[in-house]
Amino acid sequence: MKLYADLPARRTRQIVADLFLLAWVVVWARIGLAVHDSTLQLAAPGRRLESAGSGFRERLESAGDGVDDLPILDDRVADPFRDAAGAGTSIEDAGRDLVDACEKLADVLGWVTALTPIVIVGALWLSQRWRFVRRATAAQALVDDVDDLDLFALRAMANQPLPALSRISSDPAGAWRRGDTEVIRSLALLELADCGLRPPADSRDSPGSGR
Repeated sequence: MKLYADLPARRTRQIVADLFLLAWVVVWARIGLAVHDSTLQLAAPGRRLESAGSGFRERLESAGDGVDDLPILDDRVADPFRDAAGAGTSIEDAGRDLVDACEKLADVLGWVTALTPIVIVGALWLSQRWRFVRRATAAQALVDDVDDLDLFALRAMANQPLPALSRISSDPAGAWRRGDTEVIRSLALLELADCGLRPPADSRDSPGSGR
């Protein structure tokens, strides 16, 4: 599998693109974490409410236990304190529910903030890289020596811009049919350069091979 181009300029651009994607992921991961932490601050009132409810409940339960064993009165004094402690439990539960809701919201916002730009840019990067890998790998398997340049010259006439073809020959199709090796080599090097490949070792470089 051909992951990087043979041509230095194109290979450098690919490496820079990879590093940019890595930096992009790190930056947005940090932003997502910052959003998560900021959203968690909304849970502070819920924690205070939970703490207040817990303290209120414990104090009333403690007061109920303190009067529980009074002679004659039995539970008639303790029961109101214990019943009132139920309100503290409700407050505590409400605070806990608020904290849970804020934590879930923080998780969702953090992930969405981080993943949305990462997925968009990553999809574009992966599409371009996969297209290059498929094309370069297939082309590399087809170009072993100078005899294979004929195929790439033919593809160049179908794929390359007309101005690029005209700079090589005023009649590239005729030169290809005549077997003009210089024109065939130049045409092939145009197509190979688009695939990110160097020509076979015994082929001569042309100006188009450095693209």
